[in-house]
Amino acid sequence: MTASAGTIPAVATARTPYPEAARRLLRETLFGAARDQLQSKAWSEITMSNIAETAGVSRQTLYKEFGSRAEFGQAFVIHEGERFLDGVEAAVREHLDDPRAAVGAALGKFLHAAGEDPLVRILLSDDGTGGMLPFVTTQGMPVVQWATARLTVTIEEGWPQAPPTKVKLLAESLVRLAISYITAPSEAPETTAAKAGELLGPFIDDALGSVGS
Repeated sequence: MTASAGTIPAVATARTPYPEAARRLLRETLFGAARDQLQSKAWSEITMSNIAETAGVSRQTLYKEFGSRAEFGQAFVIHEGERFLDGVEAAVREHLDDPRAAVGAALGKFLHAAGEDPLVRILLSDDGTGGMLPFVTTQGMPVVQWATARLTVTIEEGWPQAPPTKVKLLAESLVRLAISYITAPSEAPETTAAKAGELLGPFIDDALGSVGS
């Protein structure tokens, strides 16, 4: 059958390859199982067998995907951090005409979201030896690198003429400050964000302020 002049042609849509879609679903299922386990146990008490059983998969499947319990823990922390970075990036884009305001709003958004999230409180409520706290502190380099890379891209998109080296330094400084504040909060998020903005203000002006949005 040939298409008539009035026929609307079919629009080809890109589809995620099945193996990739299946892997995404598996990882989401495993992360969901970990969240369920964390509602009643500390991370130090949760085994890979617990996660696999809750997810309805074999332990071999879990190990094949992540390799080790530590690798799973790092991936889980990064996965949970995605939603915080989404909010941070939105806050930056809302203040492209004022770099200092963008940084302050982004840090404030992150601290508010982290402080109100029940899972974050669970993850950080250990003594630093058997829970998930080391994944963002003593063993936190993968998390720092991931968050820095995402924030670097956001800043580069907002201020494309900013020097790349300064953008990366600013992004990493903000990530490390944010991690420090959520693991050892001492003041309200607004106060913390304001102080951080004051501390980094001169560098922000130098790196971003002169180039505009």
